[in-house]
Amino acid sequence: MKRHWISFPHSAGSASRQAHADLPPGTYEREIGREGFFGPATHMHHTHPPTGWSSFEGPLRPRAFNLAGLEAAGTSPWNAPPVLVNAQVKIRFWRLDHAMPALARNADGDDLLFVHAGSGELYCDYGHLSYRSGDYLLLPRGTMWRLEPAAPCAFLLIEASAGAYSLPDKGIVGAHAIFDPAMLDVPALDDAFRAQQGEVPWRVDIKRAGAVSVATFPYNPLDAVGWHGDLAPVRLNIGDIRPLMSPRYHLPPSAHATFVAERFVVCSFVPRPFESDPQALKVPFFHSNDDYDEVIFYHAGNFFSRDNIAPGMLTFHPSGFTHGPHPKALQNAFAPKTAGTDEYAVMIDARDPLEVAPAALPVEWAQYVDSWQVAK
Repeated sequence: MKRHWISFPHSAGSASRQAHADLPPGTYEREIGREGFFGPATHMHHTHPPTGWSSFEGPLRPRAFNLAGLEAAGTSPWNAPPVLVNAQVKIRFWRLDHAMPALARNADGDDLLFVHAGSGELYCDYGHLSYRSGDYLLLPRGTMWRLEPAAPCAFLLIEASAGAYSLPDKGIVGAHAIFDPAMLDVPALDDAFRAQQGEVPWRVDIKRAGAVSVATFPYNPLDAVGWHGDLAPVRLNIGDIRPLMSPRYHLPPSAHATFVAERFVVCSFVPRPFESDPQALKVPFFHSNDDYDEVIFYHAGNFFSRDNIAPGMLTFHPSGFTHGPHPKALQNAFAPKTAGTDEYAVMIDARDPLEVAPAALPVEWAQYVDSWQVAK
């Protein structure tokens, strides 16, 4: 049912007329919003940073995990340890050093593999596709596939457990903004695909409801000689994304949406120039996002709004508390020291609460909650 929000734009006290710009002197802006960044919102102006807590206890505390410290999962994606889960999305981290000895097939939902490190070859029902660091590999539910790494690989696996991935509605900027759908590559029935076919037994590990069944064939079931249709795996490299930018307004994370699924969205942060207007914020604004859990996986670069965060780490901000840039980044809120950002990161915003899986606990950085405190 379409919502008819109670709407009565109002202003009180000392406040700017434009969000994220022209802040009253000595104040910090906080956005209180609904439905991510798509619903009604109010912008508060405070005399102290909204993340200036002296202590924080309980399950809503912001958390960080160094996924690079997880134990190797082996040659099957179904052995990769879950990190964060709910009924709609499962986030796992997988390292693969050798060719998969069996095909994988997910009967629970679409898989989105983000290649954090390494390169290699993907073979699936539809053909052959090479992959490299920074690639998104979207594998529709039911696809049979396997990987042959050319170098040790690491993947962030994002499963759409209760639905399918689609492209975001890009609204007034049109379908070709951010990335043109023509940038999406599909597998090819090429010589490499035909060379791996043959009358050699192959196992297919099929995951359904979290349990794995095994179907063994006396031949390689990746034996297609042709196909037609509009359902297929696709590849998109994060470096091919051309972000929306505004010189006078700091855009919300939703402007960087890459894929959407039932009750969650995947966004990509890539290098871009800072806003040039001297009165416009240059860092993410403080916000009380009370409808979505926010997860960010840090792939490469210098993560300008966070301190002590390295590639391979993942942060988790449950909905229900205010969060925003760390103190060092806040010092550069209007006068950045560089011309632009230099970061690649993947964000998952989930509409339903995520649970931290046990495998993530040994690699948690417990002091992350204190990283907003100003050193004295």
